[in-house]
Amino acid sequence: MAGSTIPRRAFGRFLRVLRERAQKSMLTAGLAIDVSPPTILRLEDGLPSKVSTPQIERLLDLYQVTPADRKEALEMWEVVKRQDKLAKVQGTNKGWWQGYSDVYKTYFDHYLRLEAAATRMTSHQLVLMPGILQVPEYRRALIHTFVPGLSAVDAERLLELAARRQERLIDDDLNLVALLSESVLLHQPGGSRVLVEQLRHLAEISERPNVSIRVVRHNVGTYQGHVVLSFTLLEFPPMASRLVEPPVVYVEGAEGALYLERDDVIDRYRQAISGIQAVALSEEDTRDLVLRTAKEYSA
Repeated sequence: MAGSTIPRRAFGRFLRVLRERAQKSMLTAGLAIDVSPPTILRLEDGLPSKVSTPQIERLLDLYQVTPADRKEALEMWEVVKRQDKLAKVQGTNKGWWQGYSDVYKTYFDHYLRLEAAATRMTSHQLVLMPGILQVPEYRRALIHTFVPGLSAVDAERLLELAARRQERLIDDDLNLVALLSESVLLHQPGGSRVLVEQLRHLAEISERPNVSIRVVRHNVGTYQGHVVLSFTLLEFPPMASRLVEPPVVYVEGAEGALYLERDDVIDRYRQAISGIQAVALSEEDTRDLVLRTAKEYSA
């Protein structure tokens, strides 16, 4: 979809939620800002539209949004405009990079919007459990390691946020494929007691029909996961206009995050996933290994 970007699609999804919550049709929305219903559809699908900030503000007035939703929508719109300006300078609108240090809240909110919109996630991890599978004490240990000095209140808020992410797995609203290096089963954030709790949770949730967990043993030697490292592929349902939203590969690092959209890049990650699955244990054998490891560490 030419001109479509991750921030644009995130903003469009949010705008559609606000319109539907207000029970306004696309025709009504279009009349309010002097555009056609197809323009509203393009805007909500994350496609380039000739819509100005004052028009966005009039839509928010029409939808009678809360001050908090208004602030969030306008902040997202500013991100869209900034990226458009950057794309014109660089001559590209393919993906974008955002550092953690100064925009952590915006970055994390943006990732959560992608995760909330996805219907399928494939996560390959070499070191740590995927965030959506972490038990509270495992997560707590990582929080205090990555954000030393964080207040107890803020730490609890991050734990609550993690719990909300996991609700989609319980509701069967998200299909998760987790491909884990055997090392993930051995690292001990929080100590052996926490690891045992984490492994038992992993075995339990792997019984769900919408969750597939497979481990790659150390003895398989070199495989494609050693080249692509840790990543998450997010895939989305068709849009209201029947367009297919392109998948996104998310790669997290110590100083930033990459959101990759190019077709050739996505194809390479899909090929890597096939290679990883070819050497991974079956779901049943993985569950047996996880339970044996938990038993060893609980002794």
